[in-house]
Amino acid sequence: MSLEPEDLLAIGEVSRRTGVPASALHFYEQLGLIASTRTTGNQRRYPRHMLRRISLIVVAKRLGIPLSDVQELFAGLPLDHAPSQQDWRRLAKIWRAELDARRTQLEHLQRELTGCIGCGCLSLKACRLLNPDDALSADGPGPRRI
Repeated sequence: MSLEPEDLLAIGEVSRRTGVPASALHFYEQLGLIASTRTTGNQRRYPRHMLRRISLIVVAKRLGIPLSDVQELFAGLPLDHAPSQQDWRRLAKIWRAELDARRTQLEHLQRELTGCIGCGCLSLKACRLLNPDDALSADGPGPRRI
């Protein structure tokens, strides 16, 4: 039996194929990230194109991208039919820019952390990572955040 793009998948099948628990699928649906239809027996059925959306949610989670950002990104995608290739390209372009910005932030943080570990300060007066602009110096000497 071959599946057609219009075929609907039961929640168990979607869970098995994506590795996402049914409870998370319910949550994603509540947030409007994915959509399903209901059978006469009130069982959820998901269009096959939801598999890609769910997979992108999984990737976003692995990258530390908040679901609110995914919601914002998915807002421009249709729920009632499969997004076009142009829709996915637009989304990829936006996400690429976001990931580039995160990479730059992480590289900056790595440089700061290397300097922080190597400086050996005890008061954190000069630590630009944990005490930007020496804001904690007004609280007195010694560590303030540890």
